[in-house]
Amino acid sequence: MSLRTKLILLALVPLLVVTGIFSAVTLHQGDILMERELQIFEQNLRRSKETALKDYVSIMRTAIEFVRQNAASDDEARDKVMALMQEASFSDDGYFYAYTHDGLNLVHAAQPALVGRDMYDFQDSSGNYLIQNLIRIADNGGGYYQYLWQQPSTGKEVDKVGYVEQIEDWQWMFGTGLYIDDIAAEMRAIEAGVDANVKQTLWAILLALMVSIGVVVSAGVLFNVHEHRLADQNLKELSHKTVQHQEEERRRVSRELHDGINQLLVSVKYRLETAMTHIPEGDSVAQESLVKGGEVLNRAIQEVRRISHDLRPSVLDDLGLLAALNQLLDDFRERSGIVMDIDIQPPQEDISEEVATTLYRIVQEALSNVEKHAQATRLALSLEEDAEGLFLCISDNGVGIAEKDAYARRGIGLRNMRERVEFLGGEFEVSPRPGNGTRIMASFKQYQA
Repeated sequence: MSLRTKLILLALVPLLVVTGIFSAVTLHQGDILMERELQIFEQNLRRSKETALKDYVSIMRTAIEFVRQNAASDDEARDKVMALMQEASFSDDGYFYAYTHDGLNLVHAAQPALVGRDMYDFQDSSGNYLIQNLIRIADNGGGYYQYLWQQPSTGKEVDKVGYVEQIEDWQWMFGTGLYIDDIAAEMRAIEAGVDANVKQTLWAILLALMVSIGVVVSAGVLFNVHEHRLADQNLKELSHKTVQHQEEERRRVSRELHDGINQLLVSVKYRLETAMTHIPEGDSVAQESLVKGGEVLNRAIQEVRRISHDLRPSVLDDLGLLAALNQLLDDFRERSGIVMDIDIQPPQEDISEEVATTLYRIVQEALSNVEKHAQATRLALSLEEDAEGLFLCISDNGVGIAEKDAYARRGIGLRNMRERVEFLGGEFEVSPRPGNGTRIMASFKQYQA
């Protein structure tokens, strides 16, 4: 598992856990609050209906008292009260009813067929003795009672809340009721609305979670990319400084070889030549030994010069890039015998030391690769300057290299060529063409000293 994945998981796991706990607690508290609020709402609805029933009965009692006060006789008052109850209504299913103390129905506006019937032993569908219970409540000073009764507007038996009182001197129980099926309907509508709000809240939490995950992942990716870029930049700078230190060390070692050891070897050679002049002519053994020693010394001097030149050609520091390239190409032509097409145009501006060193090393490495691996018979090299910058191209007609092997070499190699060129703001390209040779191109837009 990569470090980036670990960092993202380290940020996401607590977020998911906290979101899950928050969602669970929110839903639980929401359920408790919803149940409590629904109970309160249902109680308030029921209480408002009960209050309305009591008000309706109170109004009817006031009307009854008014009729009794203005009636000529008690029988006339009873007849007028029954007629008043029969006509009175306050909604489609709101009506009054009246019963005697022994359960005889006197008034029923919604079901006139019940008038005159003995309902004392009547039971609703749940087995309750409805009329007996209403009479008992009225005898105890009045009150509320819930029961099942057929709703006139729908014909269905539904829950109903009634409120009854007693006309004591007549021994009547009268009252009215309201069907409470609308309370259940309202509660279902409220529950549906609450469920919809809960779902909406869950979707909002989920959306916020997805956005948070997206932000965390994006931040992790951006942080990782930034860190990678920073690491790459630091690595390039380190590589560039390493190359600079290598060049400085090569220059120092080359100078030491050229000015130190090489001069000592030349001095020894002169002393051997001087010694030969003082040896008697007849001592052929000594003269032969000195001659062979001089030959070995000459080879050592040439080897030191070659190593010094390979490390850091003094001509590059003393005479510049063009002279160093010409010397390098002459040595390569003489050594390899490969036919060369050279087109080197002197730049109009002075080339910086870093660009000059990089170009020299590219040519040096390319010639070494051609000599060792390409099996080429012809090589073309061009160094041109145009409006866009400085352009170097080296191509051969050798066996070429495969794409996957283009940057497999170590040391200064092709990979180091690219890194050196790109660090200086240039562009580097290798075109491996198996069987058709290889082409190396490097260009610099900024190259002046």
